[in-house]
Amino acid sequence: MSDEDFVTGMHAVLTALTRHPERVAALWVSSERGDRRMARVLDAARAARVRFHAVPRARLDELAGTPRHQGVVARLHASAVGGERELEARLAEPPANALFLVLDGVQDPHNLGACLRVADAAGAHGVVLPRDRSAPLSAAARRAASGAAETVPVYQVTNLARTLDALKEAGIWLYGASQEAEAGLYDTDLGGAAAVILGGEARGLRRLTRERCDRLVRIPMAGSVESLNVSVAAGIVLYEIVRQRRARAAPAR
Repeated sequence: MSDEDFVTGMHAVLTALTRHPERVAALWVSSERGDRRMARVLDAARAARVRFHAVPRARLDELAGTPRHQGVVARLHASAVGGERELEARLAEPPANALFLVLDGVQDPHNLGACLRVADAAGAHGVVLPRDRSAPLSAAARRAASGAAETVPVYQVTNLARTLDALKEAGIWLYGASQEAEAGLYDTDLGGAAAVILGGEARGLRRLTRERCDRLVRIPMAGSVESLNVSVAAGIVLYEIVRQRRARAAPAR
């Protein structure tokens, strides 16, 4: 990742301005757009004392490297993507009912961004990625995350198998999603601190990853398709954990 990252899209840029204004190095906005959503971005920029430049759409296309920028492009100082040390520090005192999402080789940046968005919505405490064989946290991934890349801690690790062992040592159960699993998702007790492990788009979970999972679970499939998009699968499993936790916390009637 470079020293500076470009972020595009209304929601992602607005999140950066409101959550981490110190990271916004520069902002360009469309000189042709003056609607309410743009006004919110400009108000946030003024509140954060971030200077902005009104430029033609062609200049935004050039900065973003794509026409899909919704009229706003921000340049951020490099995000503090953590590694093994940062994750180990987090696991030294893990939060109660810790919840992590581990992506074993998701290579499409849009899928990565969508997974970050799901993780944020479910209240996950972090997303773990292998440094190799994984999509980077690029502008495309950030745009797909719709602001979640600025709110969910991301940890890129060199040795995923070793990291899974560290999660287990911290008392976190590893639930791998696999359509070859015997246990159905809705028949499995997903209580306690948990990490959801999902494989890449083509091959699913790698062997070493599968072997380290405490439990493999299968998402019920009633139709003719054999698999789901990885972000959809992440949402289903994470929210089943959320549902079970809320059911346990609900007062008995």
